[in-house]
Amino acid sequence: MSILRLAVATLFAFTSLRGASPAEEQVLAGIKSSDISIVHLWAPWCSNCQAELKTGGWLSTIKANPHVKFYFVSVWDDGQDGRAMLQRFQIADQPNVNILADPGPRRGDGKIKQFTSLPLSWIPTTWIFKGGDLRYALNYGEVRFPLLQQLIDDSKSEWSHTGEPKLQQ
Repeated sequence: MSILRLAVATLFAFTSLRGASPAEEQVLAGIKSSDISIVHLWAPWCSNCQAELKTGGWLSTIKANPHVKFYFVSVWDDGQDGRAMLQRFQIADQPNVNILADPGPRRGDGKIKQFTSLPLSWIPTTWIFKGGDLRYALNYGEVRFPLLQQLIDDSKSEWSHTGEPKLQQ
């Protein structure tokens, strides 16, 4: 078992011990799929999150990748899911989009600092999973959509260095 796979399994176990929110449980179940899953942590009040929506990049990326599951998880917004804003940008009705909300408060000591046992310190945050493995984590700010598409494309491949020459030491 790879170290990354072991780390993710440990994180899943830890999350279930501390009592995952319904949003976390749904995301944890979804990312186990052999398909690619994008988890986007955001909030409607966040200006960086709003800027991402205004560009149309999310809608274009979602439509260009119908086999990718997208989880828009509103955090730090007192349990609100932001569906109205996502509808305004035509994201909410896409068949490969799931809209969820963390019930936690927006401010103060009760504000979540982890989601699915991964650190959360800034929004927007975007994670790319395949088969339960975290492939990429964009933890600090607005995503650039050509980069996101490249990461989705890279996540489709199986990485292997079998047959490549070894470096001489």
